[in-house]
Amino acid sequence: MTKKILILGINGFIGASLVPQILSQTDWEIYGMDLQEHKLKSSLGHARLHFTLGDVIQNPDWVEEHIKKCDIVLPLVAVANPAIYVTDPLRVFELDFVSNLSVLRQCVQYGKRIIFPSTSEVYGMSKDAVFNEETSELTQGPINKERWIYSCSKQLMDRVIYGYGSRGQLAYTLFRPFNWIGPLQDDPHDKASNTSRVVTQFVCNIIYGRDLQLVDGGEQKRCFTHINDGIDALMKILINKDNSASSHIFNIGNPKNNFSIRELAEKILALAHNYPKYRDNVAKIKIVDTSSGTYYGKGYQDLQNRVPSIENAKKYLNWEPKYTLDETLKDILDYHLS
Repeated sequence: MTKKILILGINGFIGASLVPQILSQTDWEIYGMDLQEHKLKSSLGHARLHFTLGDVIQNPDWVEEHIKKCDIVLPLVAVANPAIYVTDPLRVFELDFVSNLSVLRQCVQYGKRIIFPSTSEVYGMSKDAVFNEETSELTQGPINKERWIYSCSKQLMDRVIYGYGSRGQLAYTLFRPFNWIGPLQDDPHDKASNTSRVVTQFVCNIIYGRDLQLVDGGEQKRCFTHINDGIDALMKILINKDNSASSHIFNIGNPKNNFSIRELAEKILALAHNYPKYRDNVAKIKIVDTSSGTYYGKGYQDLQNRVPSIENAKKYLNWEPKYTLDETLKDILDYHLS
């Protein structure tokens, strides 16, 4: 029997990268809603993609109707941008927790499987060298550091989902992306602000010939993960062969791609020399330091390391990441600069 999957926020980075894989690897019907459709252009018109333009918060009847008719629900509507955590924390709370809580409760009510995108940020300022889904403490900063509202909203959703699931009321899987990056992540042509996530912001600065700014020295390290590796894991979660993904939490990241933001900037500048149209810009660009207070505002706080244990994903999904950071950055630069 053909499955039906509902993807809320389908035009986002993960949704738009996932849809072509579902269409090519399965016979599933996809239903989705989002405010825009531009990232889906390669899939729009496919007979098994049913896209509706709209705001999920303003269309609760549509959402409930489609939760009823689908087998799997993937709620991807979220704010996942540190610049917005500190400037509009209440919007983050409404989207990332309140709207998703309604979706979750309907999944419980109608007996639907939910695949929920948690985040590496739930580990917060954990002192663990490697973050483990089962044992690592989830530690956030003080209330006046509003950056943590995203982490707290996602963590509370994780706990509520686990609460329903552990009592036999919900079929679920939680996955935690660790710095997934790729061509469709953000629009680098928004040069008016510093609101893009780091890789896209650096690409934006290369396009417009602006210096690359490193917040607090850029010594923070992240495990950058190619979106293709992330989608490969997510497909395994969705297909759920032999129920291998059921009732599990998975870190999905690449521990081998653990680099500082300074190293990331240096790599991107070096690779950008290979694009003739932008060589003059690259020659003029400098890597400069700025403070987090200047760049983000007083509500920002950062963590130095974010390394996932991926043993759960290896064991239950038979998944490991494949792409190096250089390969990943080349794909991004080819998309935006070629």
